[in-house]
Amino acid sequence: MTMTRSSFPSRGFLSLASVLLAALPLCPIGARAQQAPNNANGGSPGTPAPGVAIAARTDAPPVIDGVPDDAVWRTAAPLADFTQREPADGQPASEPTELRILFDRDAVYVAVWAYDSQASAIVPGESIRDYEVTDADAVIMVLDTYNDQQNGFVFGTTPAGIEYDGQVASQGSGGGFFLGGGMNNQRRFQRGAGGGFNKNWDGSWTVATSRDAEGWYAEFRIPFSTLRYGSETDTWGFNVSRRIRRLNEEDFWAAVPREFGLYRLDFAGQLTGVEPPFRRAATVTPYVLGSSIRDYTDASQTSFGQQAEFGGEAKLQVTQGLTLDMTVNTDFAQVEVDDQQVNLTRFSLLFPEKRPFFLENAGFFTVGAGGADLFFSRRIGISGGQPVPITGGGRLSGRVAGLNVGLLHIQTGANELADPEDAYSVARIARELPNRSRVGGLFVNRAGSVAGDYNRTYAIDGSVGFGDQLTLTSFVARTETPDLEGADAAWNVTAAWSSSRFTANATVREIGENFNPEVGFLPRNGHRYLQLFGMWTHRPASMFREIRPHVSYFTYRTRRTGVERGYNESARWHVDSHWQWHSGMELHTGANYITEGLYESFAIPGTEVVVPTGTYAGWESQVVFFTDQSRPVALNTRFNWGSFLSGSKRTTTADLTLRRGARTSAGLRLSYNDVMLPEGEFTATLAGINLGYFFTPRIYLQSLIQYSDQIDTWSANVRFGWLNTAGTGLFIVYNEVQGIEALTGPLGRSVYLKFTRQLNVLGG
Repeated sequence: MTMTRSSFPSRGFLSLASVLLAALPLCPIGARAQQAPNNANGGSPGTPAPGVAIAARTDAPPVIDGVPDDAVWRTAAPLADFTQREPADGQPASEPTELRILFDRDAVYVAVWAYDSQASAIVPGESIRDYEVTDADAVIMVLDTYNDQQNGFVFGTTPAGIEYDGQVASQGSGGGFFLGGGMNNQRRFQRGAGGGFNKNWDGSWTVATSRDAEGWYAEFRIPFSTLRYGSETDTWGFNVSRRIRRLNEEDFWAAVPREFGLYRLDFAGQLTGVEPPFRRAATVTPYVLGSSIRDYTDASQTSFGQQAEFGGEAKLQVTQGLTLDMTVNTDFAQVEVDDQQVNLTRFSLLFPEKRPFFLENAGFFTVGAGGADLFFSRRIGISGGQPVPITGGGRLSGRVAGLNVGLLHIQTGANELADPEDAYSVARIARELPNRSRVGGLFVNRAGSVAGDYNRTYAIDGSVGFGDQLTLTSFVARTETPDLEGADAAWNVTAAWSSSRFTANATVREIGENFNPEVGFLPRNGHRYLQLFGMWTHRPASMFREIRPHVSYFTYRTRRTGVERGYNESARWHVDSHWQWHSGMELHTGANYITEGLYESFAIPGTEVVVPTGTYAGWESQVVFFTDQSRPVALNTRFNWGSFLSGSKRTTTADLTLRRGARTSAGLRLSYNDVMLPEGEFTATLAGINLGYFFTPRIYLQSLIQYSDQIDTWSANVRFGWLNTAGTGLFIVYNEVQGIEALTGPLGRSVYLKFTRQLNVLGG
């Protein structure tokens, strides 16, 4: 038997965890160490009713070592009888799974027995925190601690013993389905806090796993101090999913229809018996940072400059559902750099928020949709892609009197780009209503240090669910900016339908020409946007698991002064079909009819090509192919060729992933664009290499090397991390930026050494 732990070698670091599954056929506990305990003589309360999990109190908590052989587990009621969501919706799981839940005054404990008749074929995945669990065997649970069927905490692991966690808001629906701006292909760690699932939130908890010839096993410890909950209910929503990757199978304890997933909390079961304590907890997370930096583009810098800084954050539970976070001299040197993207459009690209301070309860502040995010925290502390000093601030967020509440205030200082000091304030309040419904309001204010320099956003939003399939969402908003008057409003209405056979949505949105949410993300304004989408899902008897033919359309029609009203700025008809094999391999075959209307000439970024005004339209072919992404060698490719503005474009993108066990991985990424226009021809190439070696789930060495001839640079980022709890620990980071052609030579080099540690000063 081998065993992996997600914590440091000392058992003192094995202190926090999650909630999961339990129960299966009853067998003698002495049969093997990982055998699920027999309850016949153990004093267990017995098998609970379907859809109800019962947590048992204990005064002798189990040892979190991944081997669930502690006698205390036999006092908990077993959970079993998992049901498939994929591939055979509603059928019993092909492999047995059992789960048991305990709690004491400090934490909730979960043990999982994930039996597998082909244990040698278990897919462990990469041994690093928050690895994409869809590419490995995994167990994931969600705790709806307010029992509102909208929000929850997610905890999971793989056979490699990683910590996988996040926060669910609005049942994972986020800002809705958006076609009009191009979808960013960001996998794994590049996914940010936006939308309905905040994967980059890192809680304080512990998990350990082990394997043997019968399957794999996990033990979780989730402290109550990591969770947020109210005092008005003694029942939590609860569900667990297990993924058996070799079968591409997903099983649930509380059955969820195929068209939905784990975050659809109105299908979750109930967890009873837990008695969360009413007490306040407080932590402080100080950091010390040493750096050596040189900016070669600044002629005044003739050598490296050394600097030492310190600062940190503090967290106080004002109530069990309301948390106050404070930060002073905030630094994010340890945060992973962004994947570069090719941009041949007139509009800004969206990069996700990954800075820890902004991640907790980030979903509470989300208002808008993919084409109009009214609050986007990445606008704070970053200007022109460069960091702006955050001198301090605080956030009060959580649940009080049945309301979701979020208050945020951040003060930034001036930076070397002469950006002025700014104060950012955000207030958000929302009320969750039955059946996926909600109503809320948002206020955002940026106040500069110069008189008359401010920007404000006001919004009201809501959603209404009808039955299980239909959801309507909407918002109305306006902004206030000096020297911008009139046409400063925006509104949106979206209807979405989802069933096992048919998925559809429709959106109408209007953005005024002077609508200007400076602390949001709005790639374009002055238009009316219309979107239609419909997809039919067919499950053939053989060869393919699923075939998904679909059609979509979007258009932006101008509402801009000096331009013909209704002028078609952008539009796309998309006709496609997805062909999915049982392994997860997919082929997408489609065609697009694209229209681009330029009411003013457009200089393509990174080139000397200028496209004149006019309307350009034509067909584009599209083929996407990717293999089983859990394999040691996995490929993901996309080919587009056809019309582009006044001419044509051929685009080839490819991602190749190589893995050796759970410890080593390499990713190769290439995007090549060959553009042929009457105004000029050019190519745009972006290449990247990700390398990773994972000593344990908490000790890793990663590098990202990127080359882009569009921005005329190549860059390297190398990070060594030795993690403690909640993403804290020791970090050593090296950055290098070099010019390629016009910018030949070094542009910048830096080395950072950072240590941060979370300390309990009250409760815990």
